[in-house]
Amino acid sequence: MEEKGTVSTGGMRAGFAIIQWWVLNVSVIIANKWIFQKLDFKFPLTVSCVHFICSSIGSYIVIRFLKVKPLIDVSPEDTWRKIFPMSLVFCINIVLGNVSLRYIPVSFMQTIKSFTPATTVILQWMVWKKTFDWTIWASLVPIVGGIVLTSLTEISFDAMGFSAAMLGCLATSTKTILAESLLHGYKFDSINTVYHMAPLATMILVGPALLIEGSGVAIWFMAQESASGCLLVILLSGILAFYLNFSIFYVIHSTTAVTFNVAGNMKVAVAVMVSWAIFQNPISAMNAVGCAVTLAGCTFYGYIRHKLTLQGSSDLLPFVVKEKQDKDLN
Repeated sequence: MEEKGTVSTGGMRAGFAIIQWWVLNVSVIIANKWIFQKLDFKFPLTVSCVHFICSSIGSYIVIRFLKVKPLIDVSPEDTWRKIFPMSLVFCINIVLGNVSLRYIPVSFMQTIKSFTPATTVILQWMVWKKTFDWTIWASLVPIVGGIVLTSLTEISFDAMGFSAAMLGCLATSTKTILAESLLHGYKFDSINTVYHMAPLATMILVGPALLIEGSGVAIWFMAQESASGCLLVILLSGILAFYLNFSIFYVIHSTTAVTFNVAGNMKVAVAVMVSWAIFQNPISAMNAVGCAVTLAGCTFYGYIRHKLTLQGSSDLLPFVVKEKQDKDLN
């Protein structure tokens, strides 16, 4: 009886972790899209900068004051040699995600983001000369096919948004691969990752944001009847973005790799449906099929990857662990 109770409690904890992860993820996406579309705040660099500032403050409070996780110390030399390059890619990834949200619907952006496993494998194969089992390559076929079908049938297709989303996939993959090679010996969790990278990303982005968008932001605020209300929405999106990163830590430690993968793909479907209900962007039948094929391919890829890991594939093991930790830190 005690064992059944333990299993039940564990299942409830995992279910709660997944649900709050979904809610936070969808909330961040909807809030950002609302800022760009409803508030007509067309400044993705500024929005990204707000997210980094909120994440820097939030992670500092969680680690230094609440002590939810012990701080992983990094030497000053490693901060600039290892953390800074990852922070740069992290910054580029967030900015590209917000740029894509400005130009294309959430449904299309989320589907393209599902292309990340393919870009990661291809980058490791081309640049790092890693070899993969043929089943990994086979699992990428439906992902690529679904992305192509979705792109060709997207009614609200925009070249700028599409390019930003695709480059965002490359940035996410690059960050994951860099983490594997640069952070060897550092067992970073999602909170420590944000703690070390968000302040550096803020430092990288604040100058370009002020230079490129500063005057536009000032003009936009002066044109608003209720600037304080708009500012509150933008700040809320940054706070939600931090809590999303914090929720990843909870999900990782409450679920198995397979459950995490399936839940991640279902989360995309939830985000697509909620965004469609709010913004009413047109989705054709073939576009929906393309999205479904992509998500099915991602689930199949996750299953194959997990199966090979259990068999002891040395090439996949460190990548699987790091990809699991980096999920949605973008």
